Amino acid sequence: MQRHLQIAPARLSDNLKRMTEDGLLRHLSPYERRHPALPEYVLTEKGHHYREAAAAIQAAEHHLGYGRLSAKAWNIPVLLALQFDHEHFQEIRQVLQRVTPRMLSARLGELHGLGAVDKLLTERPRPSFLYRLHRHAEKPVRQLAANLGSIV
Repeated sequence: MQRHLQIAPARLSDNLKRMTEDGLLRHLSPYERRHPALPEYVLTEKGHHYREAAAAIQAAEHHLGYGRLSAKAWNIPVLLALQFDHEHFQEIRQVLQRVTPRMLSARLGELHGLGAVDKLLTERPRPSFLYRLHRHAEKPVRQLAANLGSIV
């Protein structure tokens, strides 16, 4: 697994430990393993849900064609917030709760630069920006929202 993932043994060990602590994996006892000296892990029910969510995100990224958007924090949640018609900066910020204004501004700017998000200037009631999914991004993000909704 370490060679396949191309990560250091210590990092793999840390990741497996963290995923076990978070309830995504279960460490098998020596009696449950195929080889008693080699550690083995299996996905828990929670782990299966996370795997389904990761597959849905990966499929959406493929259809969007902008690369691995999920590699940066908040990209996917921002797209999903826009999918649910939260168009104003403060609305998006309230929905995402933990995102800082600086981070949200950076992500909206990056997604706009990629062409995934349209940034529109509105004059009423006072000048401000509206953010909307670009026409090309609407279908993949709508499908992602439906896929994620079916998991939970």
